[in-house]
Amino acid sequence: MTANLLAHTPHLFSCGIARSGAYNRTLTPFGFQNEDRTLWEATNVYVEMSPFMSADKIKKPILLIRGEEDNNPGTLTMQSDRFFNALKGHGALCRLVILPHESHGYSARESIMHVLWETDRWLQKYCVPNTSDADSSPDQSKEISDSADRVATATGGGNPEFEDHSKLRRSLL
Repeated sequence: MTANLLAHTPHLFSCGIARSGAYNRTLTPFGFQNEDRTLWEATNVYVEMSPFMSADKIKKPILLIRGEEDNNPGTLTMQSDRFFNALKGHGALCRLVILPHESHGYSARESIMHVLWETDRWLQKYCVPNTSDADSSPDQSKEISDSADRVATATGGGNPEFEDHSKLRRSLL
């Protein structure tokens, strides 16, 4: 919903935070939520409900947070990875945070605290008064390049810094 609102009503929001999302409904072709028709019966509904298909329209900063081991078949990790890459490809200011060892809902105290930290940081940067400056901020391009292929991890202790995405994956195997 967050991503759809940023795509279709950007004038209402200064930024967005989406958690454990389903960004491409064509990947759940046999229904979702209250939609009982299949992708082939209601193709337009599936496309219109997929923010992935509107990634080029998202111009406001968006923070994506998800558990790495999401057990919800409609919100697989692949959904966030592909949506993040689509946003990056269209030049959107975005950040993807993957919480190790977490499912669709987050239960570890460490993860919950990290989500709160990420959320506070994001809102302070893009939603505080004078946020109109955020769109033209000189460090906006730095944020894009810093976050392009990186994720933050909830490993606790000290200042959670960015880590190389591939390094994170290897450390969890």
